[in-house]
Amino acid sequence: MLPALTLLSIANLVAFSLFAIDKARARSAQRRIPERTLLLAALFGGVGAGLGQRLLRHKTRKQPFAAWLSLILTLHILALLAAAIILWRG
Repeated sequence: MLPALTLLSIANLVAFSLFAIDKARARSAQRRIPERTLLLAALFGGVGAGLGQRLLRHKTRKQPFAAWLSLILTLHILALLAAAIILWRG
C-alpha cells in the first residue's frame, strides 16, 4: 500500500508542477506545455491537476480542456470512493 501511495503522491506533485510551469510560461510568452500532456498528467495525478487549475487559476475557461479535466477529476473521485468502500468492507 505504501508504494502505491508514494507513486500517487509523486504523480500529483508532477501534475501540479506541470500546471505551475505552464502558467509561468503563459505569463512570460514562452513555449507552452501541450494540453494533451497536462491532461495525461491529470489522469495519473488528478488531485494535483485539479489543485493546479484552481489555485493557479489556470485554464479554467479554456474549453474543451476544462470539461476534460472535470471528467478526469470526477473519475478520480469515483475511484477514491470505490477504494474507500473496498477498504472499509475488507
